[in-house]
Amino acid sequence: QVQLAESGGGLVQAGGSLSLSCAASGLTFSNLVMGWFRQAPGKEQEFVGAIARSGVSTYYADSVKGRFTISRDSAKNTVYLQMNGLKPEDTAVYYCTAGDSRGNYWGQGTQVTVSS
Repeated sequence: QVQLAESGGGLVQAGGSLSLSCAASGLTFSNLVMGWFRQAPGKEQEFVGAIARSGVSTYYADSVKGRFTISRDSAKNTVYLQMNGLKPEDTAVYYCTAGDSRGNYWGQGTQVTVSS
């Protein structure tokens, strides 16, 4: 059974930091491209960033570049999203995603709220 379990969301003041985690199970982690999306109330889902299977290459939306960092730990089958310099416009539900040759998978989402 495929499962992506996110954790680490919460409430933070503008300028603060949060770290999200996503633990993958039921999949071969080394085969997965991992990523994060977010969706704010009343807005479309937005790509945040992704990390290649090797962990060497990362990709970010312009809106988070320089503030967010994606990393992965193969020993823990976990991908992380370190968010620094948070802004009120970063408020959203953040979703972990995983993709391999068989398809794409999504976590249940975790709420991040940034107060001004």
